[in-house]
Amino acid sequence: MELRKRQDRIWIENSSGVEIAFVSFPWERENTVRIASTVVDSSLRGQGVAGILLESLAEELRATGRKAIPVCSYAVKWFQEHPEQQDLLEPSYQSE
Repeated sequence: MELRKRQDRIWIENSSGVEIAFVSFPWERENTVRIASTVVDSSLRGQGVAGILLESLAEELRATGRKAIPVCSYAVKWFQEHPEQQDLLEPSYQSE
């Protein structure tokens, strides 16, 4: 499963080049992104694909020194279940 990346999106395509899963994280402000959506095609559900996308995003945030504000429900839950990644959250979000 090859992950494709750009500055505000990580996604997976099928063998035909059709996008079948993604996490989008547009800029909120300087050095902060908003995790807007995590979508996985039904053909991939139950295989941990959304978690793979969020792990990759966490690595990307660390590498670039950015922080995140999770908005989509999956990202909110993922960060709650991964306390070791809390340092990647925007400080103002952490106190909410």
